[in-house]
Amino acid sequence: MNRIRVIEPEEATGRLKEIYDDLIKKRGKLADVHKIQSLRPESITAHMDLYLEIMFTKSELSRAEREMMAVVVSVANGCEYCQMHHAQALNHYWKNDKKVNRLRTDFEHAALTARELVLCSFANLLTVNPEAYRNEKYLAPLKKIGITDNGILDATLVVAYFNFVNRIVLALGLEVTDNEMRGYEY
Repeated sequence: MNRIRVIEPEEATGRLKEIYDDLIKKRGKLADVHKIQSLRPESITAHMDLYLEIMFTKSELSRAEREMMAVVVSVANGCEYCQMHHAQALNHYWKNDKKVNRLRTDFEHAALTARELVLCSFANLLTVNPEAYRNEKYLAPLKKIGITDNGILDATLVVAYFNFVNRIVLALGLEVTDNEMRGYEY
């Protein structure tokens, strides 16, 4: 249940209506995580720009790897809303419900590749114990599997972004509903 006032699409006017209409046109529907920011419409636009930059631009990390890391961060934070959304997005690539569900319950035993396991471990540790990264040795597993500095930056941005979004969702009371989970275009 939302903990702050939300302007629904049918109530939106002006710039907010433009933003809502654009999101619906591009994504097939409007996510609750965007509506929760309706009192500050430009934050929705900035949020989407950041999301698209981190999750969809060219990277040595695949889209599936980025979605996988999003799920791991969201599990570590107890954010069911983002877990469900990004597990669904990940399964668009993996097409394996069992593996996605296992990722959500115990990524260390989810039949991941060595690369996937290193990325998940990085996402988890940076979320639950970020101060560990004061010691450079924690980046060594990423470098050992051939992830470049650009890839490490991209992985860090994914983790940081989902920690940011998880906190919006958790603080403002967004919940997973059947309607929320249907109708997105990947």
